[in-house]
Amino acid sequence: MIIGVPKEIKNNENRVAAVPAGVRDLVASGHQVLVQAGAGEGIDILDEQYRNVGAEVVATAEEVWKRAEMIVKVKEPMPSEWPHVRADHVLFTYFHFASSRDLTEAMLKSGATCIAYETVEDRKKTHPLLTPMSEVAGRLSIQAGSTYLEKVYGGRGVLLGGVPGVEPARVMVIGGGVVGTNAAKMAAGLGAIVVIMDVNLDRLRYLDDVMPANVITMYASTHNIEDQLRRSDVVVGGVYLAGAKAPHVITRAHLDIIPRGTVLVDVAIDQGGCFESSKPTTHSEPVYVENGIIHYCVTNMPGAVARTSTFALTNATFPYLARLANKGWKDALKADEGFLKGLNVSAGKIVYSAVGEAFGMPSQAPETVLN
Repeated sequence: MIIGVPKEIKNNENRVAAVPAGVRDLVASGHQVLVQAGAGEGIDILDEQYRNVGAEVVATAEEVWKRAEMIVKVKEPMPSEWPHVRADHVLFTYFHFASSRDLTEAMLKSGATCIAYETVEDRKKTHPLLTPMSEVAGRLSIQAGSTYLEKVYGGRGVLLGGVPGVEPARVMVIGGGVVGTNAAKMAAGLGAIVVIMDVNLDRLRYLDDVMPANVITMYASTHNIEDQLRRSDVVVGGVYLAGAKAPHVITRAHLDIIPRGTVLVDVAIDQGGCFESSKPTTHSEPVYVENGIIHYCVTNMPGAVARTSTFALTNATFPYLARLANKGWKDALKADEGFLKGLNVSAGKIVYSAVGEAFGMPSQAPETVLN
């Protein structure tokens, strides 16, 4: 199979979808790997390193898209890439379709097969290709919250860990999954008072057992959310419904009860955001202020620590990529029910129900495109 690795073009996205170690294994298995020149330069992986393991480094993205049978990326295709997508392409990347009707319609029109990292499941019913970036984003959310809490950025001027004689900041984390757990651990380690909320009591019991004493677990009822919003300095949204648009757990009406200068970090922004007032931002312009509240809603947060993120991501994605290349996408998906759940769009059809539900569009069972 001919596998293409184009350079990412999203704002300040320096990750790359394949590293030389993975390319080496693909080439050893008989595959041809095309890497766009400069694809790894954002994390100091040189073109020569790809050549040394057998990749062909090509000058342009156009050549990668034209020659490759499978395209592996980090982020969803940008509008300028859409014209390059063909019906015979297999695309393997983060898509987050439910947050963008335009992207969904473009991929449907292309006829391409789109396998989304974020909806692949393992035997434990978790999302192994989403987990590493959720770990990174959860930890980064506290770094971002702490920074923008500083007065120079318009924040409340509160030190996250406080000092002797002055209480620390209060951090509210909504969602007890991978993002929320990592956010809570980081905030707690810096000395903040942390409240982590979820509707899953079993999850809360687990978190109560493993978290340090400065982390309080709380059921995510509307009353409790509103009570904590009045007292929080940083609020992290880590709500995720597989492949679906994120629910709004904080509405615009809630902005009236949140102290001015509070920082809202919406890690769910890739899936449309779990705060009603959220809108996508970039690393170039990461924040905006609404109603006196600072919103940090960067859609590719892990890109800020691109080297760490690239290796964490490719450690997880490579075994799946190798199976797609070695078996062909249909046989690879047929052999693994959890992998099949990564199939979102193929042959002009939506084959992941949550994507169709997000836009009121029809969807079909994924098996319909596997024959």
